[in-house]
Order: sequence, then C-alpha cells, then structure tokens
Amino acid sequence: MSEDEKLLKEAKKLPWEDRLTHKNWKVRNDANVDLASLCESISDPKDPRLREFGPFFRKTVADSNAPVQEKALDALIAYLKAADADAGRYAKEVCDAIVAKCLTGRPKTVEKAQIAFLLWIELEASEAFMDAMEKAIKNKVAKAVVPAIDVMFQALSEFGSKIVPPKRILKMLPELFDHQDQNVRASSKGLTLELCRWIGKEPVKSILFEKMRDTMKKELEAEVANVTGTAKPTRKIRSEQDKEPEPESAPCTVGSSSVEESTADVPQEIDEYELVDPVDILTPLEKSAFWEGVKATKWSERKDAVAELTKLASTKRIAPGDFSEVCRILKKLITEVNIAVAVEAIQALGNLARGLRTHFSSNSRYLLPVLLEKLKEKKPTLSDALMHTLQEMQKSGCLSLNDSLEDVKTAVKNKVPLVRSLTLNWVTWCIETSNKAIMLKVHKEYVSICMECLNDGTPEVRDAAFSALAAIAKMVGMRPLEKPLEKLDDIRKKKLSELIGGVTGENSTASSTAAPSSGGSVPFVEASGGAFVRRSAASMLSGKKPDTTALPATKKAVSGKSATNKKTDSGQTKVLKTTEQEDVEPSEMNLEEIESRLGSLIQEETITQLKSSVWKERLEAILSLKEQVESLTNLDQSVEILIRLLCLLPGWNEKNVQVQQQVLDIMTYITSTASKFPKKCVVLCLLGVCERIADIKTRTQGMKFLTTVCEAVGPGFIFERMYKVMKDHKNPKVLSEGLMWMVSAIDDFGISYIKLKDLIDFCKDVGLQSSAAATRNATLKLIGSLHKFVGPDIKGFLSDVKPALLSALDAEYEKNPFEGTAAVAKKTVKAADSTLALAAGGSDGLPREDISEKISPSLLKGLESTDWKCRLESIESVNKILEEANKRIQPNGTGELFGALRSRLHDSNKNLIMASLSTISALACAMGPPVEKSSRGILADVLKCLSDNKKQMRECTLSTLDSWHSAVNLDKMVPYITAALSDSKIGAEGRKDLFDWLSRKLVGMSDFPDAVHILKPVASAMMDKSADVRKAAEACFTEILRVCGPELVSKNLKDVQGSALAIVVERLKAYGGFHESFEPGRSVSASLASKGSSKIGKPNGYGDRGSRPGNKTAAPRNVSNKLLRQDSASAAQDINILSQALINTKDSNKDERERMIIRRVKFEEMRLEQIQELENDVMKCFREDLHRRLLCNDFKKQMDGIEMLQKALPSLTKELIEVLDILFRWFVLRFCESNTSCLLKVLEFLAELLEMLRNEGYTITESEAAIFLPCLVEKCGHNIEKVREKMRELLKQVIRAYSASKTFPYVLEGLRSRNNRTRIECADLIGFLLDNHGNEITGQLKSLQIVASLTAERDGDARKAALNTLATGYKLLGDDIWRYLGRLTEAQRSMLDDRFKWKAREMEKRREGRPGEARASLKRSVRENGSDPAEQSGDLNWPDAAPALNREDYGLSESRTDRMQVSRVSSLGPTNWNEALDTISYGLPEQSVEGMKVVCHELVQATADPDGSSMTDILKDADRLVTCLANKVAKTFDISLNGASSRSCKYVLNTLMQIFQNKRVANAVKESTLDNLITELLLWLLDERVPTMDDGSQLLRALNVLMLKILDNAERTSSFVVLINLLRPMDPSRWPAQVASDSGALRNQKFSDLVVKCLIKLTKVLQNTIYDVDLDRILQSIHVYLQELGMDEIRKRAGADDKPLRMVKTVLHELVKLRGTAIKGHLSLVPLDAQPQPIILAYIDLNLQTLAAARMLTPTGPVGQTHWNESTVNNPPPASHSSDAQLKQELAAIYKKIGDKHTCSIGLYELYRITQLYPQVDIFAQLQNASDAFRTYIRDGLAQMEKNAAAGRTPSSVPLSTPPPSALSPKSGPLSPVNSNPLSDNKSIPNTTVEPTSFSLQPPDSEDDHHFNSPRTLSTNGQLQLHLNPEELRNDRFPSEVPRGTLDAIRERMKSIQISSSISLNPEPRSVISSQLQGNTENSSSMDVRGIGDSFQSSILPMDEKALSGLQARMERLKSGSFDSL
Repeated sequence: MSEDEKLLKEAKKLPWEDRLTHKNWKVRNDANVDLASLCESISDPKDPRLREFGPFFRKTVADSNAPVQEKALDALIAYLKAADADAGRYAKEVCDAIVAKCLTGRPKTVEKAQIAFLLWIELEASEAFMDAMEKAIKNKVAKAVVPAIDVMFQALSEFGSKIVPPKRILKMLPELFDHQDQNVRASSKGLTLELCRWIGKEPVKSILFEKMRDTMKKELEAEVANVTGTAKPTRKIRSEQDKEPEPESAPCTVGSSSVEESTADVPQEIDEYELVDPVDILTPLEKSAFWEGVKATKWSERKDAVAELTKLASTKRIAPGDFSEVCRILKKLITEVNIAVAVEAIQALGNLARGLRTHFSSNSRYLLPVLLEKLKEKKPTLSDALMHTLQEMQKSGCLSLNDSLEDVKTAVKNKVPLVRSLTLNWVTWCIETSNKAIMLKVHKEYVSICMECLNDGTPEVRDAAFSALAAIAKMVGMRPLEKPLEKLDDIRKKKLSELIGGVTGENSTASSTAAPSSGGSVPFVEASGGAFVRRSAASMLSGKKPDTTALPATKKAVSGKSATNKKTDSGQTKVLKTTEQEDVEPSEMNLEEIESRLGSLIQEETITQLKSSVWKERLEAILSLKEQVESLTNLDQSVEILIRLLCLLPGWNEKNVQVQQQVLDIMTYITSTASKFPKKCVVLCLLGVCERIADIKTRTQGMKFLTTVCEAVGPGFIFERMYKVMKDHKNPKVLSEGLMWMVSAIDDFGISYIKLKDLIDFCKDVGLQSSAAATRNATLKLIGSLHKFVGPDIKGFLSDVKPALLSALDAEYEKNPFEGTAAVAKKTVKAADSTLALAAGGSDGLPREDISEKISPSLLKGLESTDWKCRLESIESVNKILEEANKRIQPNGTGELFGALRSRLHDSNKNLIMASLSTISALACAMGPPVEKSSRGILADVLKCLSDNKKQMRECTLSTLDSWHSAVNLDKMVPYITAALSDSKIGAEGRKDLFDWLSRKLVGMSDFPDAVHILKPVASAMMDKSADVRKAAEACFTEILRVCGPELVSKNLKDVQGSALAIVVERLKAYGGFHESFEPGRSVSASLASKGSSKIGKPNGYGDRGSRPGNKTAAPRNVSNKLLRQDSASAAQDINILSQALINTKDSNKDERERMIIRRVKFEEMRLEQIQELENDVMKCFREDLHRRLLCNDFKKQMDGIEMLQKALPSLTKELIEVLDILFRWFVLRFCESNTSCLLKVLEFLAELLEMLRNEGYTITESEAAIFLPCLVEKCGHNIEKVREKMRELLKQVIRAYSASKTFPYVLEGLRSRNNRTRIECADLIGFLLDNHGNEITGQLKSLQIVASLTAERDGDARKAALNTLATGYKLLGDDIWRYLGRLTEAQRSMLDDRFKWKAREMEKRREGRPGEARASLKRSVRENGSDPAEQSGDLNWPDAAPALNREDYGLSESRTDRMQVSRVSSLGPTNWNEALDTISYGLPEQSVEGMKVVCHELVQATADPDGSSMTDILKDADRLVTCLANKVAKTFDISLNGASSRSCKYVLNTLMQIFQNKRVANAVKESTLDNLITELLLWLLDERVPTMDDGSQLLRALNVLMLKILDNAERTSSFVVLINLLRPMDPSRWPAQVASDSGALRNQKFSDLVVKCLIKLTKVLQNTIYDVDLDRILQSIHVYLQELGMDEIRKRAGADDKPLRMVKTVLHELVKLRGTAIKGHLSLVPLDAQPQPIILAYIDLNLQTLAAARMLTPTGPVGQTHWNESTVNNPPPASHSSDAQLKQELAAIYKKIGDKHTCSIGLYELYRITQLYPQVDIFAQLQNASDAFRTYIRDGLAQMEKNAAAGRTPSSVPLSTPPPSALSPKSGPLSPVNSNPLSDNKSIPNTTVEPTSFSLQPPDSEDDHHFNSPRTLSTNGQLQLHLNPEELRNDRFPSEVPRGTLDAIRERMKSIQISSSISLNPEPRSVISSQLQGNTENSSSMDVRGIGDSFQSSILPMDEKALSGLQARMERLKSGSFDSL
C-alpha cells in the first residue's frame, strides 16, 4: 500500500470538516467525492446529516486546487438535489463563494457553478442568487461576468419571472450595456431579449431604452423586433414539484371551449406598472407655477398650468399622496367655459388615474358625476377626452361598476340625450372590460337601467341600451335577461336577440381563431439523459450559433442511443418476420429488365425521351407516360413494374420540378387506382418521396402520395419504414417534414394501425433530441396529435423528457385535448391485413406491461422484513417497477403484492405507511379498473389510516382515495366508505376529512343513487359532538340529497333512528321533499323522550308522527295513517309540548356563538349557511311549537311565535338573555323580508324586550350589537312612515340600553347607505345623540364631516336633516364645531353659517344661553393644561371609547364575573364605581380600559357637582384607585413594549390626569401611594425604551403633564416628603429594565436630577404655600436625609457639588427665609435631645445668621413685608417702641397699598387678614381724616374679601376690585413702614411680631427670585425639564468647626419659655425664639423673652394653627414638667 493510500485511509477516520479542510489536496479531493456519493444516497430531505453538511460548502467551493474545487461543486450539486428549502439558510455564503472563486475557473467548473446556482433557485433561494449576481457583474474580469449573465438568462428562461424577479435584472442591465467587453454587452442583449419574452417588449423598451446609448439602442431594437411569442416556465421550484400530482388527469369533455384552451396556455403577464418605481409629482408641482396659474384670469395661462400637471402625471407610476386639492381645482376647471382648458384638465385627470390606479379611487368617485355631466358637450375633442379619461379610470381600477352605479342612474336620467347615450356607451365598454365576478354582483341593477332606457325617445340612447344589454348577456349569459325580455314587444326582442347573437357569434369566432402563440425560438443544445446543457445568453441574438460546450456529451449520447436503436430494430424485424405474410423487400432490377418486362405497355419513344438530357423532352415524355398509364384498364399486374420504371426514369435525381411533380402524380394515380398496392413498391419509392417532401416545391404532391399509400397498405407500415429513413438522412428537412406528414396522417387515420410504443420511442430518441428547432416543434405537434386520441396516459411514457420540453408538451396537450371515442378517423385503409395491426395495437393503443415476473419472492420477502430500511427499499423497488412500465401495468400476478402492501399499512413506522399509501395510489392509477378485483379489499385498510392524528398521514390517505376513484367508480368504493364511517376508531378529524372528500366527489355528479347507502353514517355524524364533523356531515348530506333526490332519501330512512332521524327529516322539509305520509309512527329514542329534551326538536313535532299523550314508547311501524290524522296528532303534540320549557338554555353555549360572530359596522344580508345555522340554533334552544312558528314561511305563524315570546317576557328574563343573540339574528331575518305586519310586530316586541333589559340592568354585548345594530340602522329608512317612527324610537332605546359612544359608529355607517331615507334618519339620530349624549361622543366628533358632506346632496330632505343636526352640534360646541367639519365648499359654508345664526337666535329667544356654553364648564378645569374636552370624558379621541362595561371575562371566578355586570355607565352610583375599581385591579389591560372609562365618566360628573354624594364616594376610594392605577402603569408599559398597542397606557395616564386635575381628590391620596406613583412615573420618564413604543412621544408628553399636575394639586407636604426621600439612592429592583449602557450610579444620578427638578418646582412657589404645608414633617424628612448622610459624607458631597444635597439645603434655606426664627417652632418631630445633636439644627442656625447678616430676615418673614433699618442691627430699639405702634405702622402701610391702583387688591386682602387675626382692633381709627368714599370702598372691599374667602378663593384667583380714584385716598401723609425688632449686639430677642399675611407681593427684582428665575419647560425628548439655575449658596459648605453650643442654647430657651408661660396672662402666648451661632462652644446664646403688651395680649388671636403647632406642642410638654431633666 502506497503512502498516498495510507494517508487517504487514515483520513477517512477524521471528521468531515477536518477531511474537507485537510492540507493534502488528495484528502480533500477524496472527501468531496465521498460527500457527493453520500448526498446522492440520501433520499429524505429532512435527514439530519444534510444540516450538518450545509456549512462546509462555503469553504470547499473556494478551494485553491482546481480539481478539488470541481469535486466540491459536484458534492454541492448532490447536496442540493437531496436537500429541501431548509438548505436556503446557507445560500448567501455559498453563492458569494462561488461568485468569488468559481466563475473564472475551468469551463467545466463554470458549468457546474451554474448548475449549482440553478439548484439554489430551485430551493427557493432566488434572493441570495440575485444578491450574488449583483456582485458578480461588478467583477473587473469580463470572463467572470459573462457566466453570471448566462446563468441569469438560463434561470429566467427555465423558472420564469415569478421566481426570478425581472425588476432586479432590469436594474443591472444599464450597467452591463456600458461594459467595455463586447462579450458582456452581447450577453446582456441576449438577457434583455429573454426578458422581452417574459414581460413583453414594451415594458423593456420603456424602462431600459431611455438609459441606453443610441448605438446600443439601435442594435437592440433590431433584435427585439425578432422576438416573437411568449415564454412559459419549464422548471419548477422544489416545493411545487413536491405538490405536483400524478401526470394523469381527467379527460377533457367534448366541445370544451377554445377560449379555455387558449387561456390556460397563456402565461401570466407582468404588469409594467409593478416594474417601475413610483415618482413623486406633488413636490415638483408645488415648486411649479401650477397653483398660481390655475387662478389666472387668462385662459392660456390656466391651460399652461394644467399642461404642466398633465406632463408631470404622464409618468408610468405616480407616488401616492394627497391629490384632493388638485382634484378640487381640476373639477372646477372641467366646468370651465373655455374648451381648451377643460380638455387639458380632463387629460390630466386621465393621466393621474393611470399613474395612481387604486390610490385615485376616492377622487375618481368624487369627479365621476362632473365628468358624466360634461358629456353633454358636442365638441369632439372634449367628448373624446372625456371618454378616454373615463375609460382610463375604469381600466386602472379607480372605478368599478359597483362604485359608479348611482352616478350612472343619475346620468341616464339627464335631460340631455347625448349624456344618456354616451354614458351607456361608457357602461358598455366597462362591462366588456370587467371580469365576470364583478358583473354577477351588479348585473341586475344595470339590466334595469338599460331596460328603462329602451323606452327612451332618442334612437341613440336606445341603441346604446341595446348594446349594453348585449354586453351583459355576453358576460353573464341570458338568464338575467329572461324576465325583463318578457316585457318587450316582438320587434325589440328580435333586435336584442340579433345583437346578442352577433356578440356571442363574434366572440366565439374570435376565441376559436385566437390561439396562444408558440414560444419564441430559443436556440439551445440539449444533452440526452437529463444532463445539464449550458445555454448562452448571447445565443439569443440573430446570427449567433448555439453554444457548443455541450457537444461532446451530445455525441456520446447519440451514439448510445443508436446502439439501443439497433437492438430494438433487430427485435422489431423479428416480430415483423413472424407476423407479415407478404415479402416486402424488393429485389434488384436494372433498367433493361424493366424495359423488357414493360413490353408494349409503354411506348418506346416515351422511354427514350425520359432518358433525354433536355428537360422539355423529359417533361413531354412524362406527360405522355401519364396519359398512357391513365388509359390502362388493368393496372394491378403492372403496378410494381411501373413504380420501378418511375424510380429509375426520370428517377429521384431529376432536377426539374415539373417533371418531379408529374412523377408523383402518376404514382399517386397508380396507388389509388390499383386494387392492391404491393409493400415492395412502398419500400422502393419511400426514400425518394421523403426527399421530395423536404422540398417545398414538391411537398404537396409527396404528402398526397404518402397519404394515398396509407390508404392502400395502412399507416403502420409506412411509419415503421419512415423511422429509419428519417433518422439516417443527412438533410434535417427530411426529418422535420416527415414528422409533419405523420401529424396529418394521425389526424386522418387515427392510431388504430400504429404501434404507439415505437412511435413514442422515435419521438423521444430522435425528434426531441434533434438540434433543429423545426424538428423539435414538429415532434411536439406529433405528440400533441397523439394526445387527442390517447389521452393523458401518454404522459407516463414521456416522464423522463427534460422539463423545458415537458412544458412545451403541456402546451400541445392543451391545444389537442383528449377526445376519446369522439376522435373518429377521417379516412379508412383498404388493406386486408390491416385488422392485424388493429388487434395488435389494442383499443387505446398504449400497451400495458406484465410485471408478474418482476414481483419476485425476494421483493415480497423484503416487504415483510424486520428491518425498516429493507421494507422501504422494497417499496421503492415497486415504485421503480411502475416507472419502468410507464405506469401502465396488467393485473397479472399483483395479488400477492397487494397482500404484502396491506401489512405495511399497519407498520409501526409512519413514514413507511405513507410510502405504502403512495405506492398503492400509483398501482391503482397504473392498473385501472382491474385494480378493484386484484386488490383483495385493501381499500378498507387504506381507509383505516384516516384514524391517524397526523394531518400529513390523512392527506396521503385522501390522495390514495383520489387515485383509487380515478381508476374505479365511486359506487365500488361506497361499501368500504360506509364501513369506515361507522368505525369508532376513526377520530373526528378523520371523519371530517372523509366527509369533505365525499362531498367533493359528489359535487361533480348529477345522479348517483348509490350514495343513499352512506345516509346512516351521515345522519349519525350530524349529531356528532365535534362541530367540524357535524358541519362536514351536513354538507355531505346536502350533496346526497341532490344526487339521490329527496324521495329516494325518504324511502331509505329505516336505518336512521333517534335524534338523527329528526334532523334528517327537518332537512328534508327544508329541501321541500318531505312527505306527510312518510312512516308515521316513529319517534325518538326513549332516552331522549324521557329527558324531555327540546333542543333538537322531537319527531312528534311533525304532526303526522306524534305519539299519544303520555305514551313514552315508540309507536309500532305498521300503524295505519288513518289513526294518525293531522288534527289528532297536533292535539296530542300540543299536550306533550306544553309541559316542556319554552326556552332551553341547558346546552346553550352563548360564548362560543359570540366568538363566531364577525363584528362589522356595515350591514350585509345573511347568507344561506348563516340562515341554516340560525335555524339549527332556533330548533335547539326553543320549544318545538315555538320554533315551528318562528321558522314557518307564513307570516301569521311568525306573529303567533312573537306573541308567545311576548307573553313569556316577564317570566323568562334570564333565558331570553341567554338566547338574545339568536333572537337578534332572527329579527334581522325578519327585517330583510317585506311583510309589514310581521315587521311591526317585531318592532313592538323589541321595544318591550329592550325595556326589560334596561330594568334588569343588562347591557347589550358588542357581539349582540354587531348582529342587530347594522341591520336596524340600514332598515330605519323604511318607506312606511309608521315603521320609521317605531324604528326611530327603538334606536333611542338601544342607545340607552347599550351606549351612545358605541352606537355612534353604526349610525355613522348609516350615513353611507344607498337609501336616502336611511341617511336622513341617521342624520337626525346623530342630532339626537349630540343633544342628549354630547359628552359621551365628544371623542368622535371628527366624524361630523360625514354629516357635513350631506349638505351637498341634491335631495332637499337630506340637506335639511344634515343642517339641523349640525345646528344641534353648534348648540353644544359653539364655534368649535367648524374644526370637525372638514373641507367645505363656499355654498356649504354659507348654508351652515345661516343655520348657525338662526340657531343662536332661537337659543337667545328661549334663554338657553349662548352656543357652546354648556361645554365650556368641562373645558375650564383643563384650560391650563391645554387638553381637549375629550380627555375630560375619557375618550382621548379614540373611536371606541364608550364608558360602558359589558359581559366580559376579566380573568376572575364565575361568581365574581356575575357580580360585575354593569347596567349603564352614565348613571351615578357606587355599583358602577366599585365594579370599575375591580376591573382595573384584576382585569387584563384591555379590560381595565373599560373600568377607566367609567372612572373618567364619574370624575367628570362629580367635578360638575362638587358637593354631591358622588364626590364623597370618590374621595373615599381615591387612594385605592390611585394605588390600582400606579400598579397598572408598569404592567401596561411592559405589555406595550412587547409589541402591543399603547392604548391601555394612554388610558391609565389619562385617568390619573383626571384624578390629579381635581385638587380635592388629589389631596385624598395617601403619602405612600403618592410615593409609589411618583417613583413609577419618574422611572418611566427615564426609560429609553419609551420613545420607541407606539406613540412614544405622546406618552412621554403625557407623563410630563401628569407629573406637573401631581406637583400642582397633590398634598404639598406629602409631595415634599416623597421627593426628599427619593433623593436617596434607588433600589435596583425598582427599575423597569436594566439599561446595558448605563451603570447603576449613572441611572441614580439621572433619577436624582429629575427629582431635584420636581423639588425646584415645589420650592419655587413655597412663598405662596408656606402656610399650606406641615413644616414639622418636611423638617423631619430633611433631618432624616441629613442624618443618613452623616457629616463626613456631607463634606465629601459638598466638595463634589452634589445636586441632591444642594437641593435639600436650598429647601431648608427657603423655609428659614420664609419663616425666620419661627422655623424653630416646627422641630417637634426632630429629636433635639439626641447625641450628637441633629445636623439640621446647625444648618438652621447658620441660615438664620447668614440671612440676618444679609438684612433679609425678620423674626416672622422675609423682606418684602417688613424692612430692616441700617441701624437696627447694631442699635437696640427704643423702649417706647411698643406693639401698638408697630400695628399702627403696619396698618398705615396697608392703607397706602389700598390707595394705589396697582396694589389695591393686595392691600384689601392684608387688611382682611388683620381683621381676622385681631377682631378687636378698630381699623378705622387711623382713617378719621379720610373721606367717606374711601371708608365705603374699604368696607365694600372687605365684604368682597369675606365672600371670596368663604368660596375658597385666594387672592390670585379673586378678580381685582376697581381701584379707588386718587380723590378717595386718605388725606394723611405717607406712613412709614412697620419696623420689626432687630437682633441687637447683646443678643436681645424681640418679643413678638404680628402674624404675616399669607399673601405678599414680591418685588419684580427681588433677591428671593434669583433661585428660581427659569420657567418650567419641556425638553425635546419629552422628559420633564424644570430648569434650576440658582447661584451657589454661600452657606452650602459648613465651616471647619461647627459650634456645639446650639443644643445648650435651645435648652436654656426652653426653660425661659416654661417660666414665661407660667407667669403669662394669656394661657397661650405667642412668642418667637431666635438665636445666634457663636464662634466657640464655650459661649452659648442667651435669650430674653418679653410678653406682648397687655393692651394687645388678650386681643390678638392665633395667627395660624400650623404656623406654631410645633412650638405649642413643646410648650405643653414644658408645662407638664416633662423637660425637668434638662
């Protein structure tokens, strides 16, 4: 063993990947060879090994070694043949590798690469292929580009344009046309020509030629002109190959339409519109002068402007856009007086319609009436343009006949005859160009229109109507015209009949002459045996020869074939020798012998002249010879010698055509005249005649001679002899023309005398393999003519032909459909032995092979093997035997085979079972009818396979049944099917599939009595528990009734019993075939009778089959009919029935029924199957006497049934609710009928029913509404006024029982109705909704534009109704209504404006206020937010926003669901509120939305009535509601992030907005809940995923607005506490999702920044809200925050500029600044005794010291109310400065403010506060010098302030009082401002100050404002932006040493307070304590507490409870002695 062999042997042990990438090329080569052979052996595409091999080829095909690379491509090809579409995952990488490495290699490598590409396409990887081709054509090497173009060419020609997208190829071609290499350019031309064959010449020209150079364009135009015909794919993708059925098909019927034949062959055309990219014309139109030009006064300028539009719109495809304004202008221009402008506008419309197609539909419908009206113009240019545009609209799909129906009706009634006639002409054109499906829908309406126009007085109109009727007849047949024709007189009938006959005749003639053009000639060379043939794209060019790369393979194949032919020829010769009696081989004979034997028969002179070299002499001689032969009386003896003479003289080498023609004529005469023509003569002259046929000049005579010879000796002998002549001859014309003669011979003589096997073999081996296209085409025609006689069986003999030829053969089969026995031979054969040939050929000519010898014992043993692989191989062997026999076998010896296959049907391996089924299917097709006897009952076992649960197995079984049915008639299969349907082992799916299969087979039959045997299992299945089985069984039963007839079915019901019998009889009655005398005594089974079940209708409900009262057993069958007369039976029936319940809800499954309902707003009439389903439900749920009345055709019986329901209405409430959907469906059925009495009864009952539902608190479900409301709305325009009134009231009841907002869409749909009365009623109803339920439909007001469009109606009543409705809307909305009306014309606006003015006057007369005032109250609460009133009502502008809860499953238990039935949302009450809370808490997001609607509705109602009981209930549950909603925020956002709609998110945020817009409700929310909510909102504001959600920007904006509302209206103290707590680091688990790019610290920083912004917002307004907050709790939260940080962390953060810490310091600084030293009275919740002392105390003292030093501090408040004197800091106040004087100064300052017009309101408010705090002070004491008017002004102002305070309004919301005139100001001089006591150097503390007012006017440039000088803004991304831009606080950082004397100072002060309180006259003194920080800890502050003067001490009341609550609490504790330890 050599080293290489050892290496290869060792390498085989390595894994595949190592072998394929081995460094030794031989190992890699060997691995690729092994891989290829392994892939070839794999038969299962799902083999896991294929998935393993897929990734290898990316590297192997790129191997650097050329031989290895070639083997790798072989392996790839084998892999692709074995794999399925799943391999497409590797296509991109492998194709790229092939492009990069293989296209520049050896020719063989390139060829294999192309094969691989085509296989990738076959595996549906065309996208990857095209991507690779785009890279390939950019290769710099031209050698690589040409193969890429060639493979695209071949892929397109084989797979077609559906698989290989032409659009991508078209984009590549311009680049290839400019390539520098001529071969590339030539190939690209060829590819372009192939594209022309697929998509047509014009699309290619229009797309490519504009991008091409002129020289290239000329060359290509010449080539394109030569392209003829269309192409058809010759190869299918793998998935279609798998679905492809067996090649046999049912024979075509005789006389099948030639139209069907031709259309089946025509390939689907590709629309050029789809190949081009859309062009935007609106943008350039905006830039052009169009808009100014159309308004110009000169007509020429207007025309030029429209011409610009026409030019822009002439592009092939226009990008969709808003063309409504353009169409509005064009509509105006169409009515232009100037014809030129109008024509240009009409042409522009035509271009727009052609370029936009369906995107122009709405505009086309808008313009159609104007265009039709314009037809009155007589100018030819205008009328031609109009007709062209109208036709373009129809042709482009902008209009359909259904769309234009109403406008056509109007146009044909136009007073101008020209309009009527041209409209009908256009309608005729539309009918002719529409498809049949559309015409079937609208033909009735158009027939009636045309019939009316036949009576028109204008002849042109009548003729146009006749033409339209003829077009309708052509499209849908004569049946629609039968009834209308009865009304015509005989003359018109005759004319119409002539027209219709002419149309149909022309149509049939045209269709018969039209035939699909043959595919274009595509030159290519094809190898035998299915080998790949490389085709070059350049070969498409004229003058180019086919690529010869495949010639070697062709030669080899031909040689192989010739060898086989030799064998077959020898075999045939042997057969002929045994069968032929006549010697056919002629002996040699020279001219002398012939002349001697002629003797005197022919003159010697004639023979001499025949030998002459002068053609004229020869011609004269041959004519003489002809005369002599014709004069012979007995030719039979001289036939052979004459033929021999002519073959030699003048002979077959004669050059003169006339002589040759005469020779053939003489031979033809001899053949036809002689009684017997020897076959020797045929052999003698056959070669020469074949050569004459090849010559066009003698072809006719030659073919005539051959046909005559066929009559003499039979075509079989001629064919056999011609095979060899044609095959061996060098002239290809001999072969092609010989084949064409064979075509005519088969048409003349049929196939009876021909050995078809030999003929087919000759066609396959010679004709189809020829390189000449003419030969192949002739062969195809020959096979096609055979198909006419043989039928589809011929396909089995041609299955191995190449796909391209198979496709062409299919086309020929279509042209020559199988005629069977109808194909009669035109000519007969005179030969006596022709009967032998007939017998040999058989009846069908196609032989069946005996395969008994091939069914060996080893094969049968293999089928029984224990190894599944052996069993599979044996099954495949059987299939191979069938293939070899061309799928035509004899039944001999197949019995044992069927027995072995039967055992395989019970195999444990499911794949083997399916393989066995396929083999049995093939056997049945191959054997034909004898299979029924030979199969030994195997069909029963086949049917058992339907019990398998796998769908694939059942489909395979049904396919086998199809094959069996094609071989054996259905009557032979019925016993097996009946047994299978009765088999309990077959499951529901199997039975359903079998019933469906039966129904399909029965559909194609007209009469099949044997189907009655299936009746019993079908009837049983109609009671099956599976709905699918029941449905399939009912469909099958319908077909059985049709093919058997009701009488036969009625006679065979003896085996059907029980409830199944009741259903069958009921179906029989519905079918009209049930006879009353049928077997009267039968009843249902005792079990059903004992249960008293009424759900299916008892047999005794049919009058004649009732049993006696009390009799539970079935009556005997032989009871006579006389004893069971109808009257006695009905009496017995009534007694039995009345004891049962009227409505049976036991088995009612309402939820399942509602799930099946399609919820549509538009009404559609019930279909037949829906009516049948309704009847079944009525029979199931209603008592028999009731359902018989309800389903009866007699309206009186129906009314009786309604009366029964009316009587039972009070007692059967729950039962009626359970079957409400069935009742509604029955009512819809009654509405669609025309009986008025019944309809009135129905309406009466419906009113009572809805009232009952309302009393019961039941809300109609959406499914029930979808059943009933569309019909009610559509029919509310009834033509009887009384019915309309009842329907009007009924609709109002529905609104109350359902919901206004949910009813609104149905009413809107009614506005689109064709019935004018319906539109009027719906418009009035919308007015009612606006007037009574305006708030509920606020979110759907945009739909008012539909109402507004009715103001343009021609009908006055419709306009009036629309105007009245809009006037009602104006009353509700005011001028806001214009926003909802859309675009209106000037006339419409004028009408509406007049009506609105009238409405305003009416409201003024009735004192109803001004329009829109009622709605203003709703908008007031959200005016600051800028939201729409729709948000107030909870609608959020969503269409389905009705605040109602229905019967929906919220995921709770049944009992809970039953409790949650809500009656009406609009009514107030705790039930709705509580149910809504439960829904929000426990329901799914979409279900929670309904609860939120209720909450929003209740909030709006409660806000309107703040003192009502509903507000109290809401306040109780406010915290619970916000808790639920806070939890919902995260859930809804998470669901929306997963791809769901953001609807629930919007509702959650909107509901929270409603809550926090109400201050009372917002203040009722607890702090913990607020904490949870604020945290959740801020986290989602920061979440980066929110902007990516559906409506993400809106959600961010809503989150921002909601957060601001919370800060504005929530309890301030809680907001401060929550936000300060949130400044601490967030727990990571609280974040919605981890953001990969952000660390935890970064996220916390972002979160803290957002919290800081919120705190800035609160702190900014702290000056106005200082007395609304609990300072003790805020200081406690600040204390906790600082203590948790600790001093070390505070120092560290202060150095790092920490924002949260700075914010806390800022809040504390602001509090100290606002409250001054009084801040220390609010430290009750801070542990002052703790060690070390709380950090907050040091910060307070530091702030006090800093503010005092900056002169910004008063003991009670900030600068702005009091001012420091410069000397007060260092100089103590004089002793005489008492509080009395201080108060006087304060009052003086207040009076000064009152005297100023700018500050008068502020002054009055401060004075009012003084009077409240000090009621005993005489405020008028200082006004003695003031005027009386000023005093009166102050008194009135104080009274107003008291009213405002009682109403809860602060000064900011109080309207300013009118300022007093300067004359009213006090006469006293200006008073100095009040000076408070400053801190002195000896630390003396001022005693007290007056309580500051809660309102102060800050100076505009106050220093306090510099911290908050930035307004609140929203950032671009929607996040909350509260810009804080404060200067750095000077006291942000602690000094290096914090004084430690603060705690001691506080202790000393507390003791002083205790002493002061014990000696004070007032039990509750008010004092303010202040202290100073000292530089060292040794010196502590001392304090001096002084009481308030006695004169004021008892008169001054407490300032504010909250202001001193902390200090009072501490003083109480001092009094009790609890601080003694200090």
